[in-house]
Amino acid sequence: MKFGFIVSVILTLLASCTGSCASASTHPAQRLAAFEGNWTALVGNNNGLFGIDQAGKLTELWTEGSVRKIVSVEQGVWAILGNEGVLISNDLVTWEKRNGGLPVKTIKVFQDGRKSFLQIVQELKDLKVNPENPQVMVCSTKDRIYLSRNQGRSWVNLGLPTPRTNGTKTVASAYMPGATAAGELTVFMSSCVYGVYYIHPDRPNAQWTELSRGLERLESTNNADEVADILVRPSTDIYGNKKIDVFVSQTFRRRIYQLDWSRKTFNHIWRDASPFGTVDSLSPGENDFYFLYEGTVASLSYENFTKQKQQGVQDAIASISEQIMPNSVVILEDRTRSDSKLLVLNELWLLAEPEPSITERKSTTIPNARSPFPAHAIDKEGIYLPVNHAMDSSTLRRYLNHIDRAGLNMVVIDMKDDYGRLRFSPRNPAITAKGRVFNPLDIDQFLSDMKERGIYTVARIVVFKDRELAARENGRYAVWDRRNNKPWVGYYDRRQRSEDITEADRNNSFIQIFPSDDPEFEIVRRTYDERWVDPYSEEVWEYNTAVSVELYERGFDEIQFDYIRFPTDGDNLADAGYRWFDTGMDMESAMLSFLRHARARINAPISIDIYGANGWYRTGARTGQEVELLAPYVDVICPMYYPSHFEQHFLAHNPPELRPWRIIYQGTLRTSRIARGQVIVRSWVQAFFLNVSYDRQYYDEVYVRRQTEGARQAGNGGLTYWNQGGRYDDVPNRVE
Repeated sequence: MKFGFIVSVILTLLASCTGSCASASTHPAQRLAAFEGNWTALVGNNNGLFGIDQAGKLTELWTEGSVRKIVSVEQGVWAILGNEGVLISNDLVTWEKRNGGLPVKTIKVFQDGRKSFLQIVQELKDLKVNPENPQVMVCSTKDRIYLSRNQGRSWVNLGLPTPRTNGTKTVASAYMPGATAAGELTVFMSSCVYGVYYIHPDRPNAQWTELSRGLERLESTNNADEVADILVRPSTDIYGNKKIDVFVSQTFRRRIYQLDWSRKTFNHIWRDASPFGTVDSLSPGENDFYFLYEGTVASLSYENFTKQKQQGVQDAIASISEQIMPNSVVILEDRTRSDSKLLVLNELWLLAEPEPSITERKSTTIPNARSPFPAHAIDKEGIYLPVNHAMDSSTLRRYLNHIDRAGLNMVVIDMKDDYGRLRFSPRNPAITAKGRVFNPLDIDQFLSDMKERGIYTVARIVVFKDRELAARENGRYAVWDRRNNKPWVGYYDRRQRSEDITEADRNNSFIQIFPSDDPEFEIVRRTYDERWVDPYSEEVWEYNTAVSVELYERGFDEIQFDYIRFPTDGDNLADAGYRWFDTGMDMESAMLSFLRHARARINAPISIDIYGANGWYRTGARTGQEVELLAPYVDVICPMYYPSHFEQHFLAHNPPELRPWRIIYQGTLRTSRIARGQVIVRSWVQAFFLNVSYDRQYYDEVYVRRQTEGARQAGNGGLTYWNQGGRYDDVPNRVE
């Protein structure tokens, strides 16, 4: 059946019931009459909020930013959540920002040699209204929970549970059974690492308390896997007494639970056998509550938790999608009845996600992408090619043989290496004014050869780890050592017996020896062989962007940013200072500002390399690599899911030899879900041995092949093998 026909039927039914039928509603706060202007649907997307009337006409209601979530506050009052924070309206025409007390993020803009600033509300992860008191609202940023008692006019910081770790997903509030018949105000939150917590904010010295018992945990860890959404539903028991139902779903496994408040535990009420899945957007209906998972709208009965697929609702959303791509919608639960509840569904990107399975599949599109570039970058599998090995045809031939043998179609090659050296000869003098050309590759000949062979070329640019630029102009661009007033260099100190310190150590330029308080021991200071430039520096952004623009113009298919983060290692990390920092900025806004700057100038696919932990969990802690924030500005995210770099017991449960498959398969899907399906996830595959316990027992060609299978079965668009020395004998052969 055509979607256009479906929507015309829906609109006809709605038109026949608006007016006289509306008075029959038993849920006045939820009936269609609450739509000002007789809209039959509300739609929020990246361009704003829109109404659809009985004739199917689309009308702009608010277009000053993106709308990720629509919230029904009370009869005739609506809230929207997006890049402008929280906005409230009682007529869907006039909107009031209600962000007082919420943190502001500063974005630096650098154009034509001048800098300016954008002040935006820090990204809000969720917004919920208390179902019994519409004055009470809760929302969350990455590292704080906020409570309002006056419908968002002011917000109070409730902090975050300890141990404090960036990354929240959802919040809710309820008057839970307590000392009084009315119940006690309780705020719930979901941490990306540590499960669910609650707090009673009206108690003196209120503290967050963990509430994760019963939730499935990430295998081989003690941590409950992330909770995606929390639904609070007031109801009555068979005796007419008030009760509060709390339902939660999980982000990375198809699970829904009901909270047993008296026992402080969650009980499974629905699950399926999928190896991976995301359940989100829990929404109350008349007799069921609704939810989304990959490609599906479904519901569970309040009475017996029977699951039903809601094809009618799904068809209505598909019909709306023919006119406008929605992030969130408000429609009638039952479009044949005007007294039906209004159904609010958010996180609609999930409907475009393919069903995860353990059967290999290939993605051909990224339906939620913000730019056209992923169409060029999808389905690419390749190797990291050390630039020194591409200098002559005899050395290069070995890599071309690996590419042909393994059925690959991509190379990633350094054009600005780990020391900040330019590995090509720029034509733009502004580039050579800041960078040093070292043993350059003839990129014009190289790119011509690759194009003849149909090989997709990716220029790797190491951004903020840059020894060359850090040394320029007396350290003008360097991360600064605030204690010693010189360019910062990371080091770590270890106390060693003097007799154990070798002569080679004493002569090593990266090692310093200091006396300790015990004459038998000395302090051995080992300095990291890396230098960093300031990620807040707009001139550093401009330099790296200029390098990228020239490389694309000269024929590279894609630009890849590596070390797009802050330094993370060193006993003296607290001494690292950032002289280009501007008030109101933080690590995430530095990364975001750089990518906004680059995205506006680079007319090509952009990929970024990130730590595996920042793709696995919803956190950019210590690095600025927060996937949710960065995804709208890039086309490909490349997590470093090297099994050797995780704790050795991580996902090593029986059978332990499947650990490499688990890490890449689950990790690729987790990153995709955190990014809301907006990007290709092209994971790095470990094609090297590291002398750690798991690798000593299991590393071989099967270890590498299992990672390959995991990436392909996750089906999100590609993979890249990494071996710093360029040895790819362990890469599996193409299977015909």
